Parts: sequence; structure tokens; C-alpha cells
Amino acid sequence: MSLKIVNRHGTHRLYIRGTVSGQSISESTGTSDPVRAEEYRAKREAELWKEAVYGKRAVVTFAHAVGAYLEDCERSETTKFHLRRLLDHFGTTRLMEIAQPQVDEAYKAILRDGAQASPATKMRGVLTPLRAIMEFAAIRQWCERPAFSTPKIPKRRTNYLQPDEVDRLISSAAPHLRPLIIFLVGTGARLSEALELEWKDVDIRGKRAVVWQKQGNERRIDLPPRVIRALLTLGYRDGPVFRPRIRRPDALGVINDGYASKGRLSGGQIKSAWASACRKATLPGRIRVWTPIGSNTQKSAFVPEITPHDLRHTWATWHYCLHRDILRLKEDGGWATISIVTRYAKKMPDEYRKDVENWLSQAD
Repeated sequence: MSLKIVNRHGTHRLYIRGTVSGQSISESTGTSDPVRAEEYRAKREAELWKEAVYGKRAVVTFAHAVGAYLEDCERSETTKFHLRRLLDHFGTTRLMEIAQPQVDEAYKAILRDGAQASPATKMRGVLTPLRAIMEFAAIRQWCERPAFSTPKIPKRRTNYLQPDEVDRLISSAAPHLRPLIIFLVGTGARLSEALELEWKDVDIRGKRAVVWQKQGNERRIDLPPRVIRALLTLGYRDGPVFRPRIRRPDALGVINDGYASKGRLSGGQIKSAWASACRKATLPGRIRVWTPIGSNTQKSAFVPEITPHDLRHTWATWHYCLHRDILRLKEDGGWATISIVTRYAKKMPDEYRKDVENWLSQAD
């Protein structure tokens, strides 16, 4: 029995009903237009027959897999941001049709620099979230396990700052950015952990805060005196700890929007303020010049060599300089393996130990 378009009492939308390969179907077409309803019926009947003959793998789409992935458990705002871009590109493409050529096209369509984007950008913006979806689907037998070519990422120099460079950066930064910089350097928190931090997870008296890693693991971090003093300068004690700016009260009261409420948490929220602070602090960088699409006028911007994540490298380098304990560094920093933290060993000469101690203990 094939599917038929029927009216349903109490709604103007048309429905399809019938049986395909022993499967009873009754679902809305989402429209009251007979022509569009017929298109939906024909497409849906073809899908059901194909699924009956070749199995579910033949019909599961990328959009379906993304929906299931997001329903499975809570995902970070950064993950959702990348998935939205992938969804806009792949849409209802069947999972079985996504192979290396389609990944190469996704680089061109999604990334600003297209196929010329850096390997790290390709991994972060396309390949890693795409693999997550495909792995999720493969476990449910909706597709084969993904086998995509991995861009070769060159080893990057481990950048870190000296205490005097950090002080220059702080003094050059916008007022709302200074406590965040001090927190990142003084605790080794990842930027996403800091931007998502709520006051309810900060214990000023106990000198400790609880942050959540991207894997969903709870991590407790100690707050040195310099960080405590920076936090005490903030004029609020509820909601997000770090905010783009302090918004004045309106008729409804104080608005406590933080970075986490703005969506993406990969560092984009502080990009301009960070670049400005690095430039004013005379930290290394380059001038990027480009012509926007649809414009004949060139634009330029300072691109700092130091990134916000390098403040975590700074903390780790300082930590080893102070304690000379690689196991303690691994635990305090929340890393999974020793091999990850060995790159911080013996980076900073002993001569700077007193400078680091003074920075962590001094008043802001």
C-alpha cells in the first residue's frame, strides 16, 4: 500500500498515511499546499522504500545526525557554533555521501581562507566537529566510521611571557579585560573555563574556584593573592565572573550578561581587545592587510603572535620554574598525560623564580 495525502480534523496541515514495506506511516507534511504536500509524499515514500531495501544507512542525513548528537547530551557553545556552520553546508546530505571530496569542499565553503586555511583552522572549524558527528552516527550504525585525511599541523613554538611582559599587557588592556588576564596567568585556566566561570563556583575565603573542562570534568584551581585581589575589584558577586563590560542598571535592574551568553567561546569575544592590548604592550605580531569582499578599500589589523591560550603556557612555565614538579604540574593544570606537560620543563631559567613569586603575591 502506498502513501496517500489526507486531511486531519483540527488542523489545516495535510498528512500522509499508509503502509510501506510493512511500516505504518502517519505524519504531517508540514504544509496545507497540495502541491508541496505531494512533493513531500513522493520524497518520503522513496526514502522509506530505500530504507526498507538498503537499510537505515541509506537515508540518514547529516541534519538528523546533528539533531541526535545535540539531544544526546549538553554540548559547549563552541561546539554548537561549529556545528551550525557544518549544518548550513551539509544540510540534508546523506551521511553515506560524505567522504574526503565533500570535506575538501567544506573547507572552501566554511572557512574564511578556504582551502588555503591553516591546518589548525581546518581541524578546529571543520574536521574535528565533523568527525565527532560521524563517529556518533557510526556507533549507531547509521554510517561507516569516518576515514578522512588529517591536515598535518606543524609543531608550534610554546610561547610564554615573562612577569614584566605580563605587567605591560595588563596595563595596556581595557579595564574589563585586566582581571581576566590576571586570572588566566595566575591560575592556568583555559579561556573557555574562565569565560564560563560563575561566582557561585568561586570561594574567595578558601582561595579556590571550580571550573569545568570541555570534557565535562570538574577541576578545582587555587587562587593566588594576585588573582584574589583582582577578583575583589569586580563590583558584583553573582552571575558570570568575567563580562565584556559592566552594564548600567536599567528599569529592570542590572543586566548580568557574560561572555557565555554571547554564544561562541573560542576566544572571539576578546579578539579585538586582546589584539589592541598586545599592540600597545609592544608584544610581537604582524599587520594583516586585506580587501573586504565587495569593497575596493584595504583594511589592516594587528595580529598578535601571543594568543590568550599562551597565558596558560605562561602559567605552566612559571609553575615548573617555582616547583620543579612535573606530576604536580600535570594535576594542577588538568592535563591527561605527562607527555603533554614535559614541554614546559626547564623553559624558564631559575633566575626568574623570585620575579614569578613576587608577581603572584603582589597587590594589583
